[in-house]
Amino acid sequence: MVNTKSFLLVAFLFIFFDKIVATAVTYNVVNLGAKPDGKTDSTKSFLSAWAAACGSAQPATIFVPPGSYLLGKASFDGGQCKNSAITIRIDGTLLAPSDYSVIGNAGNWLIFEHVNGVSIYGGTLDAQGTGLWACKSSGESCPTGATTLEFSNSNNIMISGLRSINSQMFHVVINSCQNVKVQEVKISASGKSPNTDGIHVQQSSSVTILNSRIATGDDCISIGPGTTNLWIENIACGPGHGISIGSLGKEMQEDGVQNVTVKTVTFMGTENGVRIKTWGRPSNGFVRGVLFQHATMINVQNPVLIDQNYCPGNENCPGQVSGVKISDVAYEDIHGSSATEVAVKFDCSKMHPCSGITLEDVKLTYRNQPAQASCVNAGGTSSGLVQPTSCL
Repeated sequence: MVNTKSFLLVAFLFIFFDKIVATAVTYNVVNLGAKPDGKTDSTKSFLSAWAAACGSAQPATIFVPPGSYLLGKASFDGGQCKNSAITIRIDGTLLAPSDYSVIGNAGNWLIFEHVNGVSIYGGTLDAQGTGLWACKSSGESCPTGATTLEFSNSNNIMISGLRSINSQMFHVVINSCQNVKVQEVKISASGKSPNTDGIHVQQSSSVTILNSRIATGDDCISIGPGTTNLWIENIACGPGHGISIGSLGKEMQEDGVQNVTVKTVTFMGTENGVRIKTWGRPSNGFVRGVLFQHATMINVQNPVLIDQNYCPGNENCPGQVSGVKISDVAYEDIHGSSATEVAVKFDCSKMHPCSGITLEDVKLTYRNQPAQASCVNAGGTSSGLVQPTSCL
């Protein structure tokens, strides 16, 4: 009887552990031919790991050991994936080609499309974009530049603990996605680097960005058309152009932005703090249901800004007015120092004045004195201590 029980127990444990082994599928890119020397093109090995993980009926991990891995443009397509639980754990650094022309007109360096349930943990993405920045500053004819990492038409995405440096263009783009969480990322590029937005979100819903440090030459976070239910919290931003909704309204037919929360953010030496920016031209776009809360400004040029007369180069919009309707925007507990005299500026559309703007507990100074506020075509209310004196 005892022997029978022992046999059954051993058989059960064998089946149990065998099942664990079967479900814990890991694909090591080095075992698939990747070289951690920073010189050998390892693109095919990474794509092989993706194909294997994608084809697995069980949850799978792609593991990138310590070292530097040279990758060209890589597209990870989930259209035929059997798997909706793929973890990419990066203990090393992924390097883009040092010759910026290799991926400069490719649009993206690393792109995930039509994927579901992909999580990226750790690692550094080094796009080596400094050469392209120098080309652009010289006035020569240069490639547009590639986005470092993009998720497009994807759902249930996690990006955690990732570091992105020196992107050619945008660092991270979330496009046409649902249920995305970005946390504890560090993004850095020179404050003079062109168009190196930290995180750009557009046409996406239920995106959360938490506990991250972003220093770039453009917006720390930019929010494009069609963004809904976006939550941003505990962000350190600077250098850069701040956190911007927009630019919006470039197209006549354009999806609006709504239900956006930006809270507990510190802006350090940035061009803007919290900004809404729309083109000065006809559009059916809108912005509504926005909360900016608990923001600290440290020597910020435009701490609070709505600009509905954006017209770069004065092309295709002079003499026109923005059609984007801005309403129900709240500013709560915004404090710190402005680098310019006008710390609160609402420059709204003559056709569709901003409405439902609220200011509560705002204290911004300029050279240790109360700053000023400017309102054009803006309506709303203020409560609590508001300094500069509200112009609403």
